[in-house]
Amino acid sequence: MRLSLFAPLEGLIAPAPLAQRVAFLKTQPFAHRGLHSAASSKGASKEDWRVENSRAAFRAAILLGHGIELDVQAASGGEAFVFHDAELERLTSARGAFRTKSAIELDAIKLAGTEEAIPRLEEILKLVGGRVPVLIEVKTKERHVAALCLSVRRALEGYRGAAAIMSFNPEVGHWFNTHAPRIVRGLVVTEEGEVTRKERLKGWFKRWASMARAKPDFLAYDVRDLPSRFAVSARSRGITVLTWTVRDAADEQAAFEHADEAIYEKIA
Repeated sequence: MRLSLFAPLEGLIAPAPLAQRVAFLKTQPFAHRGLHSAASSKGASKEDWRVENSRAAFRAAILLGHGIELDVQAASGGEAFVFHDAELERLTSARGAFRTKSAIELDAIKLAGTEEAIPRLEEILKLVGGRVPVLIEVKTKERHVAALCLSVRRALEGYRGAAAIMSFNPEVGHWFNTHAPRIVRGLVVTEEGEVTRKERLKGWFKRWASMARAKPDFLAYDVRDLPSRFAVSARSRGITVLTWTVRDAADEQAAFEHADEAIYEKIA
């Protein structure tokens, strides 16, 4: 695949980090939301029922020596909780928008089919204890990201294990680059919906605007878009490319050929 003619300029807009800064990203695959089992799996016993982003799912990934990818959402006060969805219904018996609940309310909500409460980020970091690397996807679509980012930074203060943050939202990367530059940061990328030439061109400009804003150390790229000229160009300049979500043999092949490591989902 031909590289970009703008490679020198690209290096100025989003320079590659030192290799040792991101080396831990390439040493093992990452379990997407932990190693979980589907809540709808027929015949799954209660003992084997590991909900995504749960303590049980993270323990299972640690036992394999695999890294952990997890999501964080903000409570109404900005506290970082480990949860993927913007709404509570799919993964709990509660209803409503996650962000409207206080930390005290969320502490009392159990994950579906379990006795586990929705975990706070600092609790999961304590559970992991540096045994495997952790990718923290910061879930927010707003420009005002400071409260959640500050909560994540505080959870990582003093943490001795390998960890990185990442987000679709370039404002998250910008915040960490400005306020916590030592924390490794990534940009999550998808080319979904880019069908026409106009859409592809618009997407290309949007990705570069996001790169310029976030100054990421690595990319987490949608496996459905690989091979991608954008990802190839980034790797050629020394930027690590992870890929998500690897679910089958075809995805594994794409990850092997076009990325540095996989964020995978294997329903156990």
